[in-house]
Amino acid sequence: MSRPEQVAREFRDFIMRGNVVDLAVGIVAGAVFGAVVNSLVKDVVMQLVAAIVGKPDFTALSFELNDSMIGYGAFLTALLNFILTMAAVFFLIVKPLNAFTARVVPPAPASGPSIRECTECLSEVPVAARRCRYCTSELSPVA
Repeated sequence: MSRPEQVAREFRDFIMRGNVVDLAVGIVAGAVFGAVVNSLVKDVVMQLVAAIVGKPDFTALSFELNDSMIGYGAFLTALLNFILTMAAVFFLIVKPLNAFTARVVPPAPASGPSIRECTECLSEVPVAARRCRYCTSELSPVA
């Protein structure tokens, strides 16, 4: 096999690995999901704000300080957009995925404590230790 064919095969194998394809799908899905949430905020939520407040968004909110216009309304609009996007991600992706994972993956078995106290100096030492690392006294084995 020639060198260019080998490089092409290695590149194809790299691209077809699960993590690269999953990352590409995640980026595309995230961009599309962001557009949907932005539309929800702009076309639904902010229109409800406009019906209540009288303005379609908060960008008109500002004040003047030493001849400088402080436009805190644009920040409030961006903050609301962020909060709604994160809420949508949490309730539409994270919560269902956690519920699915809890059903599919069995919980890890509960194990005993991994540390114990030295009987001489009361320092915390690993359960499997035979000698305290602080006072070097011999420790009895744990059953």
